[in-house]
Amino acid sequence: MAAAAAGATPATARKALFTTTATLLSSSLIRRSCGRRSLSCSAAAAAAPRLAPQPPDLVRWVQREGGFVHPALRVTDHPEHGLGVAAAEADGDIPPGDVLIALPGRLPLRLRRPTGAADEVLVQLAQQVPDELWAMKLGLRLLQERAKPDSFWWPYIANLPETFTVPIFFPGDDIKNLQYAPLLHQVNKRCRFLLEFERAVRQKLDTVPLGDHPFYGQDVNSSSLGWAMSASSSRAFRLHGEIPILLPLIDMCNHSFNPNARIVQEGNVNSSDMSVKVVAETKIEQNAAITLNYGCHPNDFFLLDYGFVITPNPYDQVELSYDGTLLDAASMAAGVSSPSFSAPAKWQEDILSQLNLHGEGAILKVSLGGPDIVDGRLLGALRVFLAADPEAVYKHDLKTLMSLDTEAPLGPTVEASALRTVLALCAIALQHFHTKIMEDEAILKGEPPVTTELAVQFRLQKKFMIVDVMQNISRRIKMLSPQKSTA
Repeated sequence: MAAAAAGATPATARKALFTTTATLLSSSLIRRSCGRRSLSCSAAAAAAPRLAPQPPDLVRWVQREGGFVHPALRVTDHPEHGLGVAAAEADGDIPPGDVLIALPGRLPLRLRRPTGAADEVLVQLAQQVPDELWAMKLGLRLLQERAKPDSFWWPYIANLPETFTVPIFFPGDDIKNLQYAPLLHQVNKRCRFLLEFERAVRQKLDTVPLGDHPFYGQDVNSSSLGWAMSASSSRAFRLHGEIPILLPLIDMCNHSFNPNARIVQEGNVNSSDMSVKVVAETKIEQNAAITLNYGCHPNDFFLLDYGFVITPNPYDQVELSYDGTLLDAASMAAGVSSPSFSAPAKWQEDILSQLNLHGEGAILKVSLGGPDIVDGRLLGALRVFLAADPEAVYKHDLKTLMSLDTEAPLGPTVEASALRTVLALCAIALQHFHTKIMEDEAILKGEPPVTTELAVQFRLQKKFMIVDVMQNISRRIKMLSPQKSTA
């Protein structure tokens, strides 16, 4: 359907295509000495304006194109969840099982099989994107439709934000304010990719005739690519086919770990009769936001891909690298007398290999926090190192050695030593943050800019999580017999 028929003309917004994002990427972490073009970032707003000043009514568009929207639903600014879908006009409660939204197969936006030369070029560009950056692959398709005159999806695209509150849009100081190396690494990685991919895209498009140009002659730069990748990462769904797709209107349902709705896919994602529904999971009261569970992830994932921080987040954690030198320092700080973690015995190496912490292909990333409190592989390794008797260790399977819920499988002395080492690791993790909890809380009370608020809230929640782990571990140590828990 032409955009004009949808109730708005996209010409004005599309005339500035990609230039609205011309200063979106932060260059604070890109070294100018590397010869890369410097990019800046416009500060993301808490409520970013839509691409079109007066976008078409998305609910009416979905209904007009054969979709269903429950009569009670509206797109509204909810006081708790922000802009999203809510039961704003409910005449009484919506019962469980009611269909809230239904999209026919023609409405979702996804990568498609090539239907012409322009699509072939788009697929070739997508093939240059690493699989881990799947959102960029889908983002190329989104950019194509954003550039297309009278795109069928313009009523949907016009409602997308001009900018996003993900860290690649942060000013340099607020990227530094994250104070968390694993996330900083991912932000750096994405910024570098976007700059390199910009060059690859331009080299490809320079050889393409205008009639075969997938973006209709529009300039594509790292800023517009960053916008598209962020739009896709923050809004796409992976359904049964594991193919990421954009679901108009459904992607305006906000997140909750205790959602009141769920997504139901009917038919294969590539079939013409595929449909996607949102169904009420619980009773939905009037004015309640419609929520879906985006997944049980740490705040790193939510901030990097979605641009928000969950407070509190029961799935938040901090990453550590399994390193003998680090563990030696932690055990020393904990006052634990133990063999050197840097020089395991042969029998310990064998168990570490089973834990995938030793040998070729070992995965050395471990974590503290989340539902498990302590990474099972880390806990198992600590217990193994602190046990003097290999026969005692071999009496237990790996599952037992890795479980925090197992009551002192190698005895209270070994258990207390292992738990005290975990406490020391928590203290070391806290020391990697440059500010204290009280300082972060004072910054947040001052109503800082949204990107500063997100960065400080992110690191503050990490600290709260570490403190919670320390309190949990301390309680477990106290529950051990005082006589037997002395290392």
